[in-house]
Amino acid sequence: MTTWQTTPTKTIDVDGTSFAYRELGEPTGVPVVFLHHFTAVLDDWDPRVLDGIAAQHHVIAFDNRGVGSTGSRVPDDIEQMGADAIAFIRALGHDEVDIFGFSLGGAVAQMVALQAPDLVRRMVLAGTGPRGGGGIWKMPFIVGGAYAKAFATRKDPRHFLFFPRNTEGKKAAKEYFGRLAERTEDRSRPISWQAGLAQLRAITAGGLHAPDDLSVIKAPVLVANGDHDLMVASEHSADMARRFPDAKLVVYPNSGHGGIFQYHREFVPEVLAFLADRCASEPRRTPQAKTTSAKE
Repeated sequence: MTTWQTTPTKTIDVDGTSFAYRELGEPTGVPVVFLHHFTAVLDDWDPRVLDGIAAQHHVIAFDNRGVGSTGSRVPDDIEQMGADAIAFIRALGHDEVDIFGFSLGGAVAQMVALQAPDLVRRMVLAGTGPRGGGGIWKMPFIVGGAYAKAFATRKDPRHFLFFPRNTEGKKAAKEYFGRLAERTEDRSRPISWQAGLAQLRAITAGGLHAPDDLSVIKAPVLVANGDHDLMVASEHSADMARRFPDAKLVVYPNSGHGGIFQYHREFVPEVLAFLADRCASEPRRTPQAKTTSAKE
């Protein structure tokens, strides 16, 4: 099977803009569409997560408008990002998808579900929270501090944003970046400064926005996070999960914003079970993760 390391980058014209995307897995059934984090491009997806889910599903990951190898400019509000994602999905000919949103991608995924509810069958939201969540206005300061540390230590800022700065977290970060480096050809263009700043404005505006009525989203939702997320407070994930009519919450210990990558061996089976509708009312438990009903 083609892997995330080797699958080719494709493009499709969406209303005059060339969108870059990659596909994995058998092109049958309901596809899983991946929406990525702040400043991320296609090459920033963890191969173990993409390959693991593609073993049983048709996976599609793409650079949204103005990001990486996709043309145009990044809008500075998440509602337009959601509209762009919907246009891309429909341009591929899909009328029903599962959505996987990480961080900013999780916020965009909520916009997709709110704007086109008939399009979304199931939704996985990781390292993210609801629009209107308190404290999001601090994001520029959190990101700025991480970039300053990254510059001083010659490291990627995600070392400081995604993983705890302890022995276990540093080991997880090293392994994560090793996996990201596995693909050596046909890589995406890095995100531009304009795109990154527009995304940051969108995140900040989303934090200050009036809360959305998430009770109207009827699709089942799996919410996952680390227990100490510096970028999106872990409590926001729990609050968001409680506001969906049908949600399950998984929290990984001693981890942060990148908890799903640190615990990818546990997370991928959790997602596969959820997408296959094997998540019964009695939640599955693992030794590592706290898995609860979102209403608890």
